[in-house]
Amino acid sequence: MTSAHGHHPYHLVDMSPWPLTGSISALMLTTGLVKWFHQFNMNLLLLSFIGLLLTMVQWWRDITREGTYQGLHTAIVVKGLRWGMILFIVSEVLFFFSFFWAFFHSSLSPTVEIGSLWPPVGIQPFNPFQIPLLNTAILLASGATVTWSHHAIMSANQDQALQSLALTILLGLYFTALQALEYFEAPFTIADSVYGTTFFVATGFHGLHVIIGTSFLIVCLYRLYQCHFSPNHHVGFEAAAWYWHFVDVVWLFLYISIYWWGG
Repeated sequence: MTSAHGHHPYHLVDMSPWPLTGSISALMLTTGLVKWFHQFNMNLLLLSFIGLLLTMVQWWRDITREGTYQGLHTAIVVKGLRWGMILFIVSEVLFFFSFFWAFFHSSLSPTVEIGSLWPPVGIQPFNPFQIPLLNTAILLASGATVTWSHHAIMSANQDQALQSLALTILLGLYFTALQALEYFEAPFTIADSVYGTTFFVATGFHGLHVIIGTSFLIVCLYRLYQCHFSPNHHVGFEAAAWYWHFVDVVWLFLYISIYWWGG
């Protein structure tokens, strides 16, 4: 096996400005949030979003060129990419584990400050059999459609792959819209005791992950339309599908523990 850098199967990454611009944009994002919270000024926050968006577009463009046109994603490189995505998802599992730990620590032994009850005194939780149950059905359906798309790619069925992936994206956007409606109509806020804090932090970060996963799938839809994927070479789609299944599983735990049991 050879590569553009010599007679070896490894990919020696060229110099790139995108890690630097991404780091600067992330710093601007956190600083912009602080400025928005304290001074009600969103200028720096909006600028950071523009910087992050431009960085993502150009970084993904470069990786797409490396894997699709330059042939740098050899079997060994693809194996490394898969392991990188697996370890990233493991880190995300531990990230959400801290939220579940905080929730169960507070709910299994409620303190006197919140009335020694769970949900705390004065908190009216959501009905788990209304919007939360609908959102559960939506995410489970999206997990089925993204699997359908994956099998269509492996079967070289371009039309079915495009249709099922587009349907997955629509379901993800529908989920996000329903969660935004739920937040808008919530009878409590993030400042309402430990219940409000754990609820909005856990479900809010999950909603953010749904938005990120939807953006991954949108990029995959564009690449699929451009015929970048083949039955034997679609590691970018696999990574996005794994991430989407992770989002599905986390939501199931959120629904069962926070909406159903915790409510």
